[in-house]
Amino acid sequence: MNDDAPVLELLAQMTADSVEASSLDSQELMLVRIAALVAVGAPPVSYALNLEASGEAGLDAESIRGVLTAIAPIVGTARVAAATGNIVKALAAELAIEDLEVAELEADNEDQRA
Repeated sequence: MNDDAPVLELLAQMTADSVEASSLDSQELMLVRIAALVAVGAPPVSYALNLEASGEAGLDAESIRGVLTAIAPIVGTARVAAATGNIVKALAAELAIEDLEVAELEADNEDQRA
């Protein structure tokens, strides 16, 4: 487990374990999880963890849009709109983290060359 983010690592492991324990295939399971996140009004970090697992399961953006469209009449447009915003925030945070990691790696490489 990573000492820098033990809670996030634990949540990621729980997600992976649920994929293995479920009778659903990994894509079905992740679609259900995305729907559940919308239903409970989950924060961006929850989407980040589950979108990563969804990508690993082979889901694409169209599948996620399909889930949002399918559940809108049940959970309401406000929940779907909030979920869409939280998904965008999660993706933006992931991109920012990747940018920081690249910048750190480039700085380390520059220090080694100096």
